[in-house]
Amino acid sequence: MEKFKAYRIFEENGKGQGRLVDLTLDELDVGEVVIKVAYSSVNFKDALAGTGAAKIVRRYPCVGGIDSSGTVVSSSDGRFKPGDEVICTSYDFAMSHDGGYAGYARVPAAWVVPLPPGLTLFDAMAIGTAGYTSALAVHLLEQNGMTPERGKVVVNGATGGCASIAIDMLAGRGYKITAVTGKASEHAYLRKIGAAEVVGREVLKLGTRPMEKGVWAAAFDSVGGEQLSALTRSMQQGGLIASFGNAGGIELNMTVLPFILRGVRLIGVDSGYTPMDIRRRVWERLGSDLKPRHLKDIVRTITLEQLPETFAAMLKQDTKGRVVVKIN
Repeated sequence: MEKFKAYRIFEENGKGQGRLVDLTLDELDVGEVVIKVAYSSVNFKDALAGTGAAKIVRRYPCVGGIDSSGTVVSSSDGRFKPGDEVICTSYDFAMSHDGGYAGYARVPAAWVVPLPPGLTLFDAMAIGTAGYTSALAVHLLEQNGMTPERGKVVVNGATGGCASIAIDMLAGRGYKITAVTGKASEHAYLRKIGAAEVVGREVLKLGTRPMEKGVWAAAFDSVGGEQLSALTRSMQQGGLIASFGNAGGIELNMTVLPFILRGVRLIGVDSGYTPMDIRRRVWERLGSDLKPRHLKDIVRTITLEQLPETFAAMLKQDTKGRVVVKIN
């Protein structure tokens, strides 16, 4: 039986630790659809899981990689046939079901999304869960009334994968973006992908009163913690905040006043368990009106062998943009 490379996470000394192994298809978890994986990607969640820095994996051993794109090899579900190009992300992929860091993936048909027009398999992983999360955030905020005419949009943690793609998408739709970053060396990069202005994190230290001057019409936050708390205090009347990350902490210290006096709305973005009808709609938009314009500037490509060093750099916040993993 054919063997293929996989980055599998094992439990060692009470925590997860990943390494390259050889697997066969029979060793993968069950599912209706077998996919020959072309590409995967690296998300912060993958770095946490692969190094054991956080308990992401629920069952050991488990192939890592919460993203994958590839071609259907076989399917017992009539919705998919051999040769179909597809995407599989989210749900329990790479947590309690073998993920995308392998030559093949076998998954439930209910998790599979047809590759939408306008995207290649590489594009899909250049976008990946990070870009999908950003697109879902844009989709949700626009449903709640966000428009370019309402004012400036701030994107916090701007050099991260989610935030970089959010900047690109929002700028393409005509929004005026303020990018917030602690990396002074990346200002030119952020302007290139669409930021109208780039500022340091100190811009969020606008005071500690329950409400400060309203600056932003909308905010995209991948950081959480004190920086998200500061954003709630500095939103305009009717301001909208999308929360989709916790790189800066999970605690929030704030009051209800921005919500009851300014009508601020804090919208959580859960990309893991989006209903399939919305998931397909957002992926379709990623191939059309939300397609990032600067993927080549946002993305770099690695191999499975380079995962450990990439995880280490990501946990040190020493990366920018998106990382695609070439599988087949």
